[in-house]
Amino acid sequence: MTRSIGPVSHGILDYALAIILAIGPSVAGFASKQAIWCYIFAAVLFVLALLTQMKFIRLPVHGAVELLLAILLVLMPWLANFSRGVLSRNFYVAVGLLMIVLWALTDFRGRRGAPVAGREAGPGGGGP
Repeated sequence: MTRSIGPVSHGILDYALAIILAIGPSVAGFASKQAIWCYIFAAVLFVLALLTQMKFIRLPVHGAVELLLAILLVLMPWLANFSRGVLSRNFYVAVGLLMIVLWALTDFRGRRGAPVAGREAGPGGGGP
């Protein structure tokens, strides 16, 4: 699988997902503990993106934490016992699956721009 999203684009998408998580309860129309958990996930994702941008957290660690957050988002309606709330359940599962896809498409190790093995980089290096 080609990991085509770089660190900058991933960071922008992280901030967008944090905003979606923050406004999701009011837009989708759910409240109480479902909304509180949503705000907590939004804050964690925002702080994670900010600390990664400020170089306090390395990108591979960011990716591992983000994958854990995405899996928790998918499972949260059943873990926190609010799976009967269709709006909140569907919102959590949809955002969690979106985060998993984003994780799968992101190059957390910085190999996207690396030269292909067997080819020399630079002028006249046998590239395409």
